[in-house]
Amino acid sequence: MNTNFKEKDISNPNYWNWNGFKICWSVMGEENKIPIIFLHGFGASRKHWRNNLEYFAKRNFASYSLDLIGFGDSDQPGIREIGELNNGIWSKQVKDFIEKVIRPKNSEKVILIGNSLGSLVALTCAVSIEDQIETVIASPLPDQFQGNIKKKTKKQLFKNFKNRFIKIFFIFFPLEIILFLITKLGVIRLGLNSAYFKKENIDRELIDLVTKPVLRKTSARSLRAMCIGMSSRDEKLKASYLLRKLSASKKVPFLLIWGDKDNFIPLFIGKKIANFHRWVKLKILSNLGHCIHDEDPSLFNRISFEWIRDLKTFKT
Repeated sequence: MNTNFKEKDISNPNYWNWNGFKICWSVMGEENKIPIIFLHGFGASRKHWRNNLEYFAKRNFASYSLDLIGFGDSDQPGIREIGELNNGIWSKQVKDFIEKVIRPKNSEKVILIGNSLGSLVALTCAVSIEDQIETVIASPLPDQFQGNIKKKTKKQLFKNFKNRFIKIFFIFFPLEIILFLITKLGVIRLGLNSAYFKKENIDRELIDLVTKPVLRKTSARSLRAMCIGMSSRDEKLKASYLLRKLSASKKVPFLLIWGDKDNFIPLFIGKKIANFHRWVKLKILSNLGHCIHDEDPSLFNRISFEWIRDLKTFKT
């Protein structure tokens, strides 16, 4: 067990220039052997992993948490600055983070641990840079799932019209007013109450880490880019396609951790994925919701560590 790290590192922000955008990240145990990147969910930030990094840093993991562009303390570009924001863009951010920030210090394969949207980003990375990823732990994995993909019947003209409509709709949709009302009417607390089965874990620190990025002047424009990007993304960026692509080689061990009380992404989706892709391991946890890593961090940390420890390729 390695305790050679500074406790303050988890709250101290580091900044990295990615394609002209400021990206914020934190690390604990950076000199340790095995690199892990923790990827947050929609509306959260790197600080959502505040109860997880130290556990792994003490066990010889270089534990990184990253603010995806548009979230946390990273820049919040709009469609004029970046075009669209989707899991394809975020996976490129993670890929470059590995190359520019981790690789100068560490050549080991990277472990990706994600919550919700972060899980989808981790899956996207596992497909695009498969040889660099040791394993993916997804808790849970969002997106609709189809086992057998039907042949496309939609004409390109219709697809172009749909994407154009989505873009126009969100350009004129008053997201600035919506976000203002969300912060003033206590909607964030209501959302957290729905996401967390264990209500006692919803504290002021959690509310602040979700609320503060929304209060930034650039949050609405970035959310607009996300809405457009995620609504009009290509089929190749959706979980069904990505899982089929990854299953062709099965080189990246894949663990799903799912709470049976998840109100956002129901458990039947996890069961459907595991039933269709038998190489995917599904771990179901009782009386936990959408954010298991923060609702019961000790349980989440232990299960994740045991999965990594038991991998045939894992070496301490």
